[in-house]
Order: sequence, then C-alpha cells, then structure tokens
Amino acid sequence: MEWILSNGKFAAADAVGRWVHDKWRYYLELSTLLYLAFKEIFAERRKGFSLVWEITLRQIYFTGVEALKVITLVSLALGTVVIVESASQMRLLGGTQFLSTILVVVILRELGPLLTAFIVIGRSGTAIAAELGNMIIAHELEAIQAMGINPVYFIVTPRIIGVSIAVVCLTLYFNAVAFVGGFLVSEFILPTDSPVFLKELIVSITITDLVFGILKSVIFGLLIALICTYHGLTVRYSSIEVPQAATRGVVSAILAIIAFNVLLTLLFYL
Repeated sequence: MEWILSNGKFAAADAVGRWVHDKWRYYLELSTLLYLAFKEIFAERRKGFSLVWEITLRQIYFTGVEALKVITLVSLALGTVVIVESASQMRLLGGTQFLSTILVVVILRELGPLLTAFIVIGRSGTAIAAELGNMIIAHELEAIQAMGINPVYFIVTPRIIGVSIAVVCLTLYFNAVAFVGGFLVSEFILPTDSPVFLKELIVSITITDLVFGILKSVIFGLLIALICTYHGLTVRYSSIEVPQAATRGVVSAILAIIAFNVLLTLLFYL
C-alpha cells in the first residue's frame, strides 16, 4: 500500500514537472521567436527591404481592410446594446446623463480592444497558422533557406508588424463606430439631450484611456501574430497537423489576450 501511494506521489510530481517544463519551453521559444523577429530588422535591413515592406502591407490589408465589414457590424451592434441596456437600468436611478460615461468605460477601456482582438484571431490568426503550416508541408521554407533568405525576416517579421498595426487601426475604428452607434440610439430611440450626450462623451474620453487603448491594441496584435506564427511553424510532417496547429494557435492566443487584458487593466487602473 505504501509502495502504491509512493508511486502515485511520484507520478503526480512527474506530471507536474513535465507540465512546468513544457510551459517553460513554450514561453522560452515564443520569446526567442519574438527576439529574432525584431533582431532581423536591424541585421537584415539592407536585404530585400522592399519585399518585406510589400509583405507587411499585404498583411495589413488582409488583417485590417478586409475585416472592416465585420468590425463595423459588431461595433455598431455593441454600441447600440450598451446604450439600450444601460439606459433601461439608469432610468430607474434617474441618471441617464451618465450614459456617455458608461459607453466610454465599456467600449474604450475594455470591449473595444478585446472584441477587435477576438475578430482578428478568428480571421487572421487561423489564416497565419494554416498558411505557415502549409508552407512547411510544401517545403517552401527549405527552399527559402536554400536561396540564402532568412525565413524569420521574410515570413515572421512582416506578419508581426502588419498584424500589430492593423489591430491598432481596427481598434480605433471599432471605438469610433461604437460611439456613433451609441449616439444614434440616444438620438432617435431614447429620450436624451443630444448636445449634453456629446459633451459628456467628449469630456469622458481622457488621454489616459486613449493611450491605454492603443497600448492594449499593440500588445494584443503582437501576441496574436507571434502565437499563431509559432504554432504554424510547429507543423512538421503531414497536412493533418495544419488544422490542429491553427486550433492550438487560436486557443492559445485567446487565453493570452484575456490574461494580458486582466493584467494590464489591473496595473493601469489600480
């Protein structure tokens, strides 16, 4: 009996040790990939800059411009829902003048960057992981290396930069459209004074909130591109691994975004 308990303890300790080791290795490899991606900007800056810039612009277009329709739809709906739900509760308290403040707190500080990041993960994160996985299966990375081209500089760096820029721009656009949706609802559906609503909205938006929102967007974009790129590069042998890598990349990116969102909010506002 003691031998069984002892074995069980060793098995549990071994499982915990393996989990810690795997997590440590995972975060170390992510950090190394991020370091190499930005290091190569300076190390390889004279080689193929125009091509890298073109790839970056394509990534910005795919991640940012082509996502405008869904971003517009979601942000309008969110602005409308926030105002309607808030107004239904605030009427009971006689404080409908605080609707614009609630809109700023909910959209600008939290849901704007968060929902934008989720949309980008669903569209671009899966595409990046699947694209890189298919490139490995087709031995395209080996061909790139055989031509003397640094694959990190030509594949990873443009995606990290492009996605980060696109997420920042999409977040600003998301916030602006959500504010427009909230204003239209307050103007045509709810009995609120439009000049007062606009004045309160402008007063409620502070430099701190704007800087914090941009900082969140930069970090979210970097995390999305880095994690999905990493998981795409983990594909080794078969095309069956591609959707699995894309799924792992999406799940890991969502968890990382949520964790960093909580951490940044606590650090910034508390």
